[in-house]
Amino acid sequence: MTDVSTSAPRVATGVGGSTLFRFATAGSVDDGKSTLVGRLLHDSKAILADQLEQVARTSSERGFGQGTGFDFALLTDGLRAEREQGITIDVAYRYFSTGVRSFILADCPGHVQYTRNMVTGATTADAVVVLIDGRKGVLEQTRRHLAVVALLRVPHVIVAVNKIDLLGYDEQVFADVSGQVREVAAGLGLVDVHVLPVSALEGDNVVDRSPNTPWYDGPALLELLEALPAHDELETEFDAFRLPVQLVIRPQGGLTPELSADPEASESFRDYRAFAGRVASGRVRVGDRVAVFPSGIETTVAGIDVAGTSVDEASAPQSISLRLADEVDAARGAVIGGAGTLPAGRREIDAELFQLDGRPLTAGARVLVKHGTHTVQAIVASIDSRRDLDTLADEPATLLETNDIGRATLKLAADLPLEPYEANRHAGSFLVIHPADGATLAAGITPG
Repeated sequence: MTDVSTSAPRVATGVGGSTLFRFATAGSVDDGKSTLVGRLLHDSKAILADQLEQVARTSSERGFGQGTGFDFALLTDGLRAEREQGITIDVAYRYFSTGVRSFILADCPGHVQYTRNMVTGATTADAVVVLIDGRKGVLEQTRRHLAVVALLRVPHVIVAVNKIDLLGYDEQVFADVSGQVREVAAGLGLVDVHVLPVSALEGDNVVDRSPNTPWYDGPALLELLEALPAHDELETEFDAFRLPVQLVIRPQGGLTPELSADPEASESFRDYRAFAGRVASGRVRVGDRVAVFPSGIETTVAGIDVAGTSVDEASAPQSISLRLADEVDAARGAVIGGAGTLPAGRREIDAELFQLDGRPLTAGARVLVKHGTHTVQAIVASIDSRRDLDTLADEPATLLETNDIGRATLKLAADLPLEPYEANRHAGSFLVIHPADGATLAAGITPG
């Protein structure tokens, strides 16, 4: 069941000041997204004094607010072309913190031609804030952004109905837009959706709750972001250990004088062989039984090193090197996981794709599929359907064009340990790459 909430959110307990929360922003052009982000940073006191002074000076020079106003969008639109055109072009990352938690904000562009950038920003997000101009309601680009959020299974969705001040803080208008959001969310299968009225320009319900909306009893945007649990805090059914191998580490270049003088250390150094990578999910401890894909060989973890220091255990998303008790033939692209938990290799994928490249993707195309640290040759066996963003229905298709979301069947030249994306965002996602120029053609996931 889809939950579109206008009241206090369901929150995780134990959220502390050290909690890191990643969120992305999206919205159609001129919905006021950059202004909202600028207001959020400004009112949460996350802007340095010299930057404030520069933005205030630029705002005055442009006659913003007849010399007395402040253009909050200038706090986020850093590219010259962005400031000249008044639009966001590329994903801009901002880092700030409050007394409750630290944030990484990915400010994504709203123009339809930059939707691919929005996919990039939302991939690792714990939440996405989708902005809607309250005067326009839900637009096609809004549907596209919500469809991307649904495709990427982002844990939390916040819909901010902006420019409520220009609507006279009308409760009925907000209720009408909320109804439109509810209908789209239900069609996409989105859950945990929160809708709130805001004015980015005036600051209503951005950092503090506004007295101008007494009919709204929910949290302000920042309150909501501080309260929602991060993806790492959410209880999920999938917690199996996964380590995509990036590099096999072996001693090279001879021994240091210190090691040469210590026969025991010297012998240990000669025998050193470890598999380095970033833990994608789960936890591993010295003594755990693990298996290696694709060989299926099982062995025991003999040692774990993090930044040159031996540790007893490690977990996602740490970068580690893993020493195994037995000699195992594994190279870059292999996956080490908990014994008995690795999936069977797959040579065919029924995939959901988001088309990123300007060249259409058609049946018969020869491509590369990159999954984790492994890249294999593949062929597009068929294009099965595309999502109509007006009706939200899947319709027959023979190709996928830029910004299309659709289904396709890919046949692989080698096995990949793909898992349902809903269970594991890392093990269930991949890229489709052009074999000639290395361009990313599409981002894909494996449905459950």
